[in-house]
Amino acid sequence: MKTRILNQLRAASGIISGESLSAEFGISRVSIWKHIRKLQEIGYNIIATPKGYRLIDSLDALFPWEFPGRESKIHYFDEVGSTMEIARDLARKGCPDFTVVVSGKQKKGRGRLQRVWLSSDGGLYFTLILRPKIPPVLCFRINFLASQVLAETLRTMFNINAMVKWPNDILVNNKKISGMLSEMETEADLVTFVNIGIGLNVNNDPTHNEPNAISLKKILNHEISRKKILSEYLDQFEKRMINPDFENIIPEWKKYTMTLNQSVRIVTTQDVTEGIAIDVDENGALILRLADGSTKKVIYGDCFLQNT
Repeated sequence: MKTRILNQLRAASGIISGESLSAEFGISRVSIWKHIRKLQEIGYNIIATPKGYRLIDSLDALFPWEFPGRESKIHYFDEVGSTMEIARDLARKGCPDFTVVVSGKQKKGRGRLQRVWLSSDGGLYFTLILRPKIPPVLCFRINFLASQVLAETLRTMFNINAMVKWPNDILVNNKKISGMLSEMETEADLVTFVNIGIGLNVNNDPTHNEPNAISLKKILNHEISRKKILSEYLDQFEKRMINPDFENIIPEWKKYTMTLNQSVRIVTTQDVTEGIAIDVDENGALILRLADGSTKKVIYGDCFLQNT
């Protein structure tokens, strides 16, 4: 009902009466008033006059009703420890494919290798729960597709040169704007779920603690709608997941990467490797040429570009 009331208020050129809303939705004017009050309490700027109601402006809100057609699959929280933790619990309880957990802030956001992902107000923090009917060996390609689609979405929406850095960070102007983390559970030889957690710097300012990071607001010099980004990304990614072309995911991803032909340092929990990134193989591993001329395959780790 909140979605329907908001849509009517947005479509109206001026004030719309409570009587009109009541007749449109088949509920009492008192019920309309209660829904309006609730919307006002959570931050929507709706003025009430003797003649009716008018929406002055909308929140950059991530509530389920802001995503028509997805309401039942959006789980919004003002603040959580980690969207990945909540998503894992929902996935194990059988939630449907393409369920999304999104939060305004995270207290325990994390990146790869258990690093902290700062998750302050203004950023976009969400985890996608996917149930692809594929063998576990192909799951890594979904991660590459997720980062590629995010880069494409940012390029299309904001005309910025978003690039992917192995394995799945997004950089703009050589500074990190987004990070991605995934986890998977399997049963026998099939995937039970793949959860992909994404943190995107939108209207927050990460530079105080992460000087090599950047946000969309810093790049574009104005506030950005997180809702529009999330809605567009979900639409584009879901389209690609309907019939994913697994054979071409890595080649397509390479079109947007800034990692290849760069001097890199790869950090894992066990060691550090330096070399020239010469390729990403069909299994998503990064191929390095080492100083002695030999090559090394790196399956996981944090990648740092040496020349930036």
